Amino acid sequence: MSGIRSTGVRAALFTAPLLLGLLGLLGTAAAPAGAIGSLTSHPDKSLTCRGKGVDPDALVRHRTEIVINAPLRTVWKLQTDVERWPSWQTPVETVERLDHGPFRKGSAFRWTTPIPPNPSTPATSLDITSTVQQIKHNSCIRWTGPAIGEGLRIEGVHVWNFSKVKGGVRVSTEETHTGAQVEADVPTATKLLREGLEAWLRDLKSAAEARAHNRPH
Repeated sequence: MSGIRSTGVRAALFTAPLLLGLLGLLGTAAAPAGAIGSLTSHPDKSLTCRGKGVDPDALVRHRTEIVINAPLRTVWKLQTDVERWPSWQTPVETVERLDHGPFRKGSAFRWTTPIPPNPSTPATSLDITSTVQQIKHNSCIRWTGPAIGEGLRIEGVHVWNFSKVKGGVRVSTEETHTGAQVEADVPTATKLLREGLEAWLRDLKSAAEARAHNRPH
């Protein structure tokens, strides 16, 4: 779903979308000012894909976006070729497609990301199983699923929107998390989710722009 690294590992944790969307593909080091494009939160709005959005009752949620200077087909390919995520997302350790063929409604994938110890849970590895519920080619994706680790379970809903704009592609993402552990400290869980989603977008931007301009990534 719609992945915690402390500036590194925390990010992966909750974002994933189930996160990725998850609490956090969190945390790569902050990019230099101006290097990550347009990145804005819209906590009062909700993204959708084919009419379906995130969990409206979730206490933990975040929405953010970025503009990527690359063709839409490049951005879409990177995002939907899930088995190659580890090549451009450091927090993602492994990914396994649970179905075959094109990435489509019903596609499922299992991926893992490390989680450092924190006040609520010990260090563990988060095992996430995400299932695509809605998808529109080159436009949007919505996936859901559980993220499970030692002493931790998160139910995530993750929505992605892709649109052509001046300067490239605007990628917008929104994720919600529910579960006893995250709901016990909503401000911290929301912060981790925000860091994770923003780290994911930075990595996607870096990988897509490097590929589009034939730069090594």
